[in-house]
Amino acid sequence: MNHIYYVVLPIALASLVVSACSSGARTPTSPSPTVGSTALTADVLSTTWRLHSIQPAGQPEQASPAGADYTLTFTDRLSLRADCNTCSSSYTISGSTISVANVMACTRAHCPTAAFERDYTSLMNGDFAVTTTGSSMTWSSARGTIRFSR
Repeated sequence: MNHIYYVVLPIALASLVVSACSSGARTPTSPSPTVGSTALTADVLSTTWRLHSIQPAGQPEQASPAGADYTLTFTDRLSLRADCNTCSSSYTISGSTISVANVMACTRAHCPTAAFERDYTSLMNGDFAVTTTGSSMTWSSARGTIRFSR
């Protein structure tokens, strides 16, 4: 008789665990697209983003210079176009956080927008909370905020 408990009890417990895990309300993994999304999806990463503005901590927002080319693309590395220079760095993604390596390789031509470029590239390292909504993406950290658009 005791042998039945050794067979039936594990099966009954496994059944309860599976039942408990598969029932109940589901919680969405990201907010509704009308409110905003924090998911860093393949669609978000496969797009070339144009820099809209930067706002170093404690400073006013600075729009991307007119006529200059400032873009962000993701491949196996993060690639920036910073006016007449290009930069590249490794990155990792975890949920809605992107971490950019503290060492970014950049060409060093003297562009007409050198001061803005310096501020932009100095912000582009470390951990960022990323929020996307439709055609915009915002990176936020203690160092400041960077805004992109498609």
